[in-house]
Amino acid sequence: MTRIIAGTARGHSLAVPKSGTRPTSDRVREAMFSSLESLLDLDGAVVLDLYAGSGALAFEALSRGASTAVLVEQSKSAAAVLRTNAELLARIAREQGRRTVTSRVVQSSVASYLKTAPGQLFELVFIDPPYELGEAELTEALEALVPHLAPEAVVVLERGSRSPAPLVPESFEALRRKSYGETVVYSYEASPVDAPDDELSQA
Repeated sequence: MTRIIAGTARGHSLAVPKSGTRPTSDRVREAMFSSLESLLDLDGAVVLDLYAGSGALAFEALSRGASTAVLVEQSKSAAAVLRTNAELLARIAREQGRRTVTSRVVQSSVASYLKTAPGQLFELVFIDPPYELGEAELTEALEALVPHLAPEAVVVLERGSRSPAPLVPESFEALRRKSYGETVVYSYEASPVDAPDDELSQA
């Protein structure tokens, strides 16, 4: 069972796809958001959740004050689950008289979304790809993400403990690296980009 840990939807359970996803554990999510509180103000934040799965990360952010989330998931069945969870968060917000909480589910590969997405800029990005995702594919996604980031955006990336350190665009400043058993969470801050083709660095 995956549940919202804190905020307006605290304690509510989220639907989880029957297969093909790996929801971030409550323990890792709680630690991740405790760390995020010192990096940015979630109130009113615009969030992007890539490889969204159940959407636990984006919905946790919405519960804690973010205003808008875009969730990108390639699987048709997982996207249907995401829409169910999005309706739950919107209903809770209405019942509590909170301002409108907006979630948009995009059924697409991450590469296709980043190539064709409109010019919306995101202040917080979660990236939780399957551990088996190739490093080259992940690197391409990170490069394609750069034009979609607001100044000083925070990017949170989950990888398996056996995966190598990710190659990230030069405009990413490494903030933190935390290990939680088989999961490693990397946090970065996006700096303004002067040129379209950043070199890559390992952090």
